[in-house]
Amino acid sequence: MSGEIAAAFAKAKARGEGALVAYAMAGDPDLARSVDVFAAMVEGGADILEIGVAFSDPIADGPVIQAASERALKAGASLKRVLDEVVPEVRKRCPETPLVVMTYINVVMAMGQEKYAKLAREKGISGTILPDLPPEESTGIRAAFDAAGMDLIPLCAPTTPPARAEAIAKDARGFVYCVSVAGVTGMRAELPADLSSRLELVKRASPVPITAGFGISTAEQARAIGAHADGVVVGSALVRAAHADGPSAARQLCAEIKRGLKR
Repeated sequence: MSGEIAAAFAKAKARGEGALVAYAMAGDPDLARSVDVFAAMVEGGADILEIGVAFSDPIADGPVIQAASERALKAGASLKRVLDEVVPEVRKRCPETPLVVMTYINVVMAMGQEKYAKLAREKGISGTILPDLPPEESTGIRAAFDAAGMDLIPLCAPTTPPARAEAIAKDARGFVYCVSVAGVTGMRAELPADLSSRLELVKRASPVPITAGFGISTAEQARAIGAHADGVVVGSALVRAAHADGPSAARQLCAEIKRGLKR
């Protein structure tokens, strides 16, 4: 598929590190300043950028990202504007960093799956995460993404039965996003005791790297997960830091988490 995502994980591994997939909301606090947040996260050590595209009903997201989505929508963010105005600027400032879009299936279908796949890939997007798209309903959009050379990145939830998790992993593109906790995104003081065994199951089945996300906000949590996964996804903690204290706070948090990912 895209190749850029695999290369980013390989580079992190060669440095003796787990990969950091860092999330921020495009358009929060506005389109131009969100570019500064993405660039700061790369300066802090992010290996892959996850670019959130706002949706009015973000069912997988907790209060922090819900609020960011509302701010982005008020600032005029849309899928087309993110691809036309935010992504090219991030690409200029972070030319070596793979970009992954995270949004919802309604947003993509409103544009048209073939049109989105073609435009996103032309703008430099390596993959897309659609948390409300079940594998059974993904055939058409996956074919469109495959044709464009872009990865449809799958998720495995804590409630995913082992056989289903293995099947998802075996046919994965880009990386497998293992959801750490039941529920929505957001910081957690503790992660589930069975997370390591779930990660190991997916890792054995997957031909691509695996990550864990939802609830991860500290270097200690990243270190614990790094023993069982190829990387972590951090979102709400970075969004909260950037909203409260600007891009420099997101840069600092990325640097702290990367220290936790050193092996």
